[in-house]
Amino acid sequence: MRHVVLVGLMGSGKSTVGRRLARALGRDFIDTDARVEASTGRSIRDIFAEDGENGFRDRESEALESALHTKVSSVIATGGGVVLRDTNRRLLDDHSVIWLRARPELLVDRVAGATRRGAGHRPLLDGDPLAKLTLMATERRAMYAEISDVIIDVDALAIEQIVRTCVDAVKELER
Repeated sequence: MRHVVLVGLMGSGKSTVGRRLARALGRDFIDTDARVEASTGRSIRDIFAEDGENGFRDRESEALESALHTKVSSVIATGGGVVLRDTNRRLLDDHSVIWLRARPELLVDRVAGATRRGAGHRPLLDGDPLAKLTLMATERRAMYAEISDVIIDVDALAIEQIVRTCVDAVKELER
């Protein structure tokens, strides 16, 4: 089963775009971060605090593998760090991967807004969010590029434009 998988840094719009993209394509939507929270009964912030980043990454990998084994073609939104493990990148080889690429300066604003609205599960950004997002972007750039079939620069695009671009890309990839 070939799925559409959205990757990118936190705040790039994977979950928001993913829900709308799934609706536009008539597919199911899976959010791996939501699966991790549901399976553990804990927030991502709590998992990081209690089990550390490695504990979270283990659960993230399990959620990704489970999502990719779904028998119905789906749109899957991953966590921003899913690319950090070689095994996860290999799992994505047989799927349509779209990288929602955004500048760290934009992401800081988005993540800060989400935190104010109560979606503050971003433990990796504690301290200096811009510096940390910039470092993540640098460290992960090659990994995102390695696995991506399509790269969409989302900085200047409205959500509906991103969704339309994704729909067009998926149609092209699945020809």
